[in-house]
Amino acid sequence: MVQGTVQVTHGGSSRWRRRSGEYPTLTAALAVAGDGDVLSIAPGTYRENLVLHHAVTLRGPEDGSGSVRIAPLDGVALTLRASAVVQDLYLEGQDRAAPALLVEDGSPELTDLRVSTHSAAGIEVRGPGARPLVRRCTVENPAGVGIAVLDGGGGVFEECEVVSSGQTGFSVRGGGRPRLERCRIHHSTGAGITVTGEGSGLEALGCEVYEVRGAGVQIAARAAARLTDCAVHRTSADGVTLDTDAVLTLAGCDIHDIPENAVDLRSRSVLTLSRTSVRRFGRNGLSVWDPGTRVDAHSCEIHDSTGDYPAVWVSDGATASLDSCRVHDVPDALFVLDRGSSVDVTDSDLSQVRNTAVSVSDGATAQLDDCRIREAGTGAWFRDHGSGGTLAGCTIDAVQTGVIVTKGADPTLERCTVTSPAEAGFYVSAGGRGTFKACRVTDSSGFGFHVLDGCRTTLTRCHTERCARGGYEFAEDGPVAEECTGDGSGLRPGADWAAAAAAAQSAPGGGFTGAQSGVRTVTAARSPVAQPSQAAPAASVPRPADPEPAEDAAAARASGAVLGQLDALVGLDSVKREVRALTDMIEVGRRRQRAGLKAASVRRHLVFTGSPGTGKTTVARLYGEILASLGVLERGHLVEVSRVDLVGEHIGSTAIRTQEAFERARGGVLFIDEAYALAPEDSGRDFGREAIDTLVKLMEDHRDAVVVIVAGYTAEMDRFLTVNPGVASRFSRTIAFGDYGPGELLRIVEQQAEEHEYRLGEGTAEALLTYFTELPKGPAFGNGRTARQTFESMVERHAGRVAQLSEPSTDELTLLFPADLPTLSAPC
Repeated sequence: MVQGTVQVTHGGSSRWRRRSGEYPTLTAALAVAGDGDVLSIAPGTYRENLVLHHAVTLRGPEDGSGSVRIAPLDGVALTLRASAVVQDLYLEGQDRAAPALLVEDGSPELTDLRVSTHSAAGIEVRGPGARPLVRRCTVENPAGVGIAVLDGGGGVFEECEVVSSGQTGFSVRGGGRPRLERCRIHHSTGAGITVTGEGSGLEALGCEVYEVRGAGVQIAARAAARLTDCAVHRTSADGVTLDTDAVLTLAGCDIHDIPENAVDLRSRSVLTLSRTSVRRFGRNGLSVWDPGTRVDAHSCEIHDSTGDYPAVWVSDGATASLDSCRVHDVPDALFVLDRGSSVDVTDSDLSQVRNTAVSVSDGATAQLDDCRIREAGTGAWFRDHGSGGTLAGCTIDAVQTGVIVTKGADPTLERCTVTSPAEAGFYVSAGGRGTFKACRVTDSSGFGFHVLDGCRTTLTRCHTERCARGGYEFAEDGPVAEECTGDGSGLRPGADWAAAAAAAQSAPGGGFTGAQSGVRTVTAARSPVAQPSQAAPAASVPRPADPEPAEDAAAARASGAVLGQLDALVGLDSVKREVRALTDMIEVGRRRQRAGLKAASVRRHLVFTGSPGTGKTTVARLYGEILASLGVLERGHLVEVSRVDLVGEHIGSTAIRTQEAFERARGGVLFIDEAYALAPEDSGRDFGREAIDTLVKLMEDHRDAVVVIVAGYTAEMDRFLTVNPGVASRFSRTIAFGDYGPGELLRIVEQQAEEHEYRLGEGTAEALLTYFTELPKGPAFGNGRTARQTFESMVERHAGRVAQLSEPSTDELTLLFPADLPTLSAPC
């Protein structure tokens, strides 16, 4: 289409201007036009760079055909420096260093524009005087940012669409503060919306962000935003992220179908949610990290997780508050861990939780008031020393175990009721403490209160009814109970527990049971209730539960490819040789069988010994894939368990749980971490031996169906192999995993940097080598895990530097320097 003519209708009062006329170019028409003039543009392609200095009206044909194209060969197609009106135009740009449409001043009205360009930005609003009103405009820019508002710019964007941007769909920085109403941002290669930098802000109403190859919404570096009635879905990364003192309010929003974290907060960010739904997420629904980071949620719903992670994860000193919220249909509802971390949950429902509804560990605290927990594996689990908090007025229904307290944890529970637990209402063991005031257990299939190992637990005015195995089961020493009752009988204040125990032993059948007893004392310690997955390590992202096995054995990779991945692991030379030797034996045996020869019997069950973080789980997973590729195993998937997954509370339950774990691993590898815990040195009547006996029999009866790998510290595993005559004979090969040296730890950091698109700057490799050489190698040293945590600390420190730069270069965004290393005194 050739260039047309421009009709100018003069709307001013100056007698020196022609009132109307036709001009061959837009530039010529604009040269004579003044405030109030209307420029009607005939269809055609105009290869001009237009600059509007006056409040004119620039419009194409009213039929909206988009037949007027402003398409210069370089530079900005249209620059606005006045409160002009522009409508029904088609803008194109080819300059990767400039926007297609630039607003520098005034309050222009832009209506029904289509910006289809390969520019640095489709529309750019720059400067404190720029306040456009943009209606029904479409921006398509595969080469850069869709819309950018920066340097104090603002404006209102109504019913606009950003599609197929090569970078961020809508970017706000440098103090920009736009408002978006009913806009759609989709199919961007970068994030959907980013707001970054102190003073930057955004308000969005009724907007939708979807199908983006990155995070949906990113708020960072002291920026703030408010989203009302917005939807974020179908991203390739996190749904919403906040970092470094960011502030965000979500009201009436819907965040769904997110493969990673639905909402992730770090570094003192603050999030407020109300009437917001978070659903169908692959990792955490809410992921909250670092001291000073805070979430306040009111009347929100988090549900339908598609992964194996807790719905709400609070760690590293962060805090969260949930008021009148619902969390349901998730693997775990709420995990809070690390000293300084805390959650406050009020009048909320946690239901249909496959594992643990509330898990508190590593010195964290939780406060739950008037909450309802139902249909969960465990209602609440206070796991270790320093962990505690208060549950007040809560009801827990239809769970395996209501509340578990272990390893020195010391919570307070007041006026809590557990109904219909399958195993126990309240369970305390392994040095757990706890104070229980006016708590009740009804219709338990096991015990009401089960306190073992001499735990110093205090019970006051507690009551049990219709507990199948007894209202109370206590060790002789430990718990203190006052005014506790059960089914009409109970312990009188100040009663002698030893006398009660003697009376129980003299009773018919050796003790009180069921409705006959208010309190029962025993001397034999029993194992903790085998329930949900343990809290994930605080290193980074929470560890998932057992992965789903492969759908089809035919999908297994070739053994050469898997062995190549094994060879790519840092260090582990002796481990690689052992696995290759075992693989060669199996492969040659298969070939001999095909040739009609006898094949040597190869025992495939293995013992892995070594410190944590040396790659035992990774190698076990690759070993399963190798055996699947050789046709030895049907699937080759890995099922990882530990003592808590295998050992039950009472006789018979351990065998059932061990069989269930074995069945999940059928066709693959059953990996038992810290297997020596099944046989503690002072085991007494410990049920871990029952798990070992069951396992040995299953390995013999189904020797071709499952490969079993047991792992743990070297000395402890040597003892484990002697606990059952059949154990050592089932595991004929032990593979030792040595600790990583400084050079190998450096290589792991280099791999992490390469994977995450970072580079080590000058002197950084040498500084890392010195760091790992001087790093204490005590019992808490994590080997490869320490290297990965060191890299994560470097990335965080790097972000703290670069976030202060207004226009960081690519090198500044990717290079890590010695100054980014954590100090040796800091945990890594």
